[in-house]
Amino acid sequence: MTHQPSVSVVVPTRDRPELLRSAVRASLAQEYPGPIEVVVVFDRSVPDESLTELADGPARAVRVIGNTRTPGLAGARNSGILAGTGELVAFCDDDDEWLPGKLAVQVDALAADPAAEFVCSGIRVSYDGHTVDRVLEKDRISLDDLLRDRLTELHPSTFLIRTSALRDGFGLVDEEIPGSYAEDYEFLLRAARSAPLINLRTPSVLVRWHKRSYFSQRWDTISDALQWLLQRYPEFAGQPAGAARVAGQIAFAQAAAGNRRGALRWARRTLRSNPREPRAYLALAVAGRVVRADAVLRTLHKRGRGI
Repeated sequence: MTHQPSVSVVVPTRDRPELLRSAVRASLAQEYPGPIEVVVVFDRSVPDESLTELADGPARAVRVIGNTRTPGLAGARNSGILAGTGELVAFCDDDDEWLPGKLAVQVDALAADPAAEFVCSGIRVSYDGHTVDRVLEKDRISLDDLLRDRLTELHPSTFLIRTSALRDGFGLVDEEIPGSYAEDYEFLLRAARSAPLINLRTPSVLVRWHKRSYFSQRWDTISDALQWLLQRYPEFAGQPAGAARVAGQIAFAQAAAGNRRGALRWARRTLRSNPREPRAYLALAVAGRVVRADAVLRTLHKRGRGI
């Protein structure tokens, strides 16, 4: 490439000062010849202006702003997108870190396909002393791929997107989804409707899963958001296995919240669509008090997987 596009890295944050600084430093340390600005968006917390001291000249800038839109992760991401000045926008959660070389290879991949709007890659999951690489063995991701499977490898901290696609194309992050839960999945579905996503078969981000996750115990919010998602995307009707996967997640969330009747109802719906969907059986086990929801999650997280 003769032109190295400028990149705005949007880092939404809330009460994670030490992890946040690690995320910002890793973004600024990328060996990328173009300019990088990190836009840190404080959501429902007081902005820390001292973060601007991490900047290293005009080509490695740090800006600190507050969330001026809907409170929550979706609004914070959008505040950063709209405040950014880069030709490309990247996301990084405040408890994650970009690995060396992440940005340069993604920019090159985007430049190699002028029709592409969106690049993502694999992740290195760290949980409770265990580290697992999750890499998707596909070069292109379609809407059907994402309806069938959430593809957890496609984590928002790996996203790199053309700014024009966000402002004039498939649009910003949806702020209507309850509690901003699964906003990243909805965002992927909408982006893939517009054009297939480029995927790089290598881990590019260290993703920390831990008990401080803002969704670890918000089961009612999780259930509401996933039901919203099924209503918003009628395309799930053409992918029974994908619809069963989401319904199984809802069943598990209902069981974890102590709503046994709701868990049974959603488990039955899951099994009608796909009798092999394991989430239905996990939900039934939790609802029957055979196993605790947190024990299931701990086991899955150690393997780099979620419910």
